[in-house]
Amino acid sequence: MFPALEEGRTMPRRAAGLTAAKVRTAKPGRYGDGGGLYLLVRSAEARFWLFRYTMPGKKLREAGLGRASGPGAIALAGARQKADELRRLVDTGIDPLEHRKATEAAAVTAAQAAAARVKTFDEVARLYLEAHESGWRNAKHRAQLAMTLREYAGPHIGRLPVAEIETAHVMAVLRPIWHTIPETATRLRGRVEAVLDYAAVHGWRAGANPARWRGHLDKLLPSRTKVRAVKHHTALPWHDLASFIQKLRGRDGMAARALEFAILTAARSGEALGARWSEIDMGAAVWTVPKERMKAGKEHRVPLAPAVLALLRGLLPLRGEEDPSSLVFPGQGGGNSLSVMAMAMTLRRMDYGKFTVHGFRSTFRDWAGETTGHPREVVEAALAHQIGGKVEQAYARGDLFTKRRRLMEDWEAYSTKAPAIVVSLPERRDADVAVS
Repeated sequence: MFPALEEGRTMPRRAAGLTAAKVRTAKPGRYGDGGGLYLLVRSAEARFWLFRYTMPGKKLREAGLGRASGPGAIALAGARQKADELRRLVDTGIDPLEHRKATEAAAVTAAQAAAARVKTFDEVARLYLEAHESGWRNAKHRAQLAMTLREYAGPHIGRLPVAEIETAHVMAVLRPIWHTIPETATRLRGRVEAVLDYAAVHGWRAGANPARWRGHLDKLLPSRTKVRAVKHHTALPWHDLASFIQKLRGRDGMAARALEFAILTAARSGEALGARWSEIDMGAAVWTVPKERMKAGKEHRVPLAPAVLALLRGLLPLRGEEDPSSLVFPGQGGGNSLSVMAMAMTLRRMDYGKFTVHGFRSTFRDWAGETTGHPREVVEAALAHQIGGKVEQAYARGDLFTKRRRLMEDWEAYSTKAPAIVVSLPERRDADVAVS
């Protein structure tokens, strides 16, 4: 039996309490140490510390202090210290069990609040677009804004918490394109700045915006007016394409396959790199790019020629079975797609560095216009270009898919044919020519 306790009081510590040896060897039962501290023994392996107390108007209560044996066991001295701390709470009118519950609840709330504050750049960009889309001119403008953030900023900072993004991260986004496509880079900088400002307003980051221009990035980068803009993407001449494709197929790596896919489909870099298996119907030989990933903000169906299907079948073993919407061309981390720079580096390693990835769309356009009889509107539709004014577009509801399939099959046949071999013949001599 336990001696009765006065309300709001705990037993004072007795001079003769438990010993370390007793704690280790005591048989099943409950043993008091004084001051409300007890050792509960259920078996040789199951020993626990308890603190017993009463509060005014309440029944006797027990608070567990931890194990007295096994992993994480608390020694006698430690148990006495814990009991002393709880006894002081009781003496000041605080119920230890209620205090513990309140402390744990506060910790959970703080952890939840901290987790809510951890937002990645991609998440904040999505929220920013949703919050502002009603104020933009049209769906095309929104699609372009989303595309630049996704394709240029995403590979570098998309998965970073916005609270951790610094100037070095922003420079990693801008530096690769600042001198090559300065207009796009300038717009991108402003969009990154807007997303980070949006994050700051919501309390997801603090401090100055690392993407701000005046007094910050203008000290690290030349202004757009001082950068020689590239008027056109340098394109490989169409008559050199077959030789290039043959060399490209001799290279291993995901970047080489992504580049080949982009060329044979005449797709933009971002559209090709963002392709997901769920968008591709191998049976129907169609790749449907959702409007969210198109520059014009309109869904685009791409007919897949046999060579493209063969390329995709070669990548099927790498598809994530647990996620049917996984990326066709994943980056090294697996979560994000390859960057445009990965394909550009492939061109450099092949000694084709003076040409751009986007330039292959010009190669396709030049080939179609100069060597085929396919109508201009079919070629432009294959490039996902809008033809004519708004009135003409309103009446042209179809996407010329059947005609585009024939065009893309011709493009594949030309691109993948074996390059011609020129044989030098021996110089002809007059004596070798028969005279009739």
